[in-house]
Amino acid sequence: MTEAKLAPNLPGWMVDHANRYLSSGGTDGHMYKMTQPGRPEMSVPSLLLTTTGRKSGEKFVFPLFYGETGKSYFVIASKGGAPQHPGWYRNILANPEVEVQVGTTKVKAHARTATGEERARLWEKSLEFWPPYADYQQKTEREIPVVVLDPVK
Repeated sequence: MTEAKLAPNLPGWMVDHANRYLSSGGTDGHMYKMTQPGRPEMSVPSLLLTTTGRKSGEKFVFPLFYGETGKSYFVIASKGGAPQHPGWYRNILANPEVEVQVGTTKVKAHARTATGEERARLWEKSLEFWPPYADYQQKTEREIPVVVLDPVK
């Protein structure tokens, strides 16, 4: 198996965060402290999602904020409200078998896009840990996907 590497073109703060997460084995970086202009400091839970590149076949790591639903995790494919889906989302559409690191725990998972009532429920839940998702949705015409990461044995 090829060694995973940080996804290209990540913003600097995401690179710093992911490097701290990876170098500590997950003991540092799971809870990400962030301050945005006009908002109080927030601690947001974050995980590392490893996908397989749809073109390159290489493994890429993406740090993402997440929530939990049952025994699964969920992430939001927001890309800050950009008009196109993030690369990691396009990767999982091509190959939904992923790896997830939450803190020091690593699991293999199957990624799927939530729909209907499940999507609506998880979207509302995501606004609790990262309220700016609502602003991102207003900036784009696409419906921002909610992705469930179901652990596999």
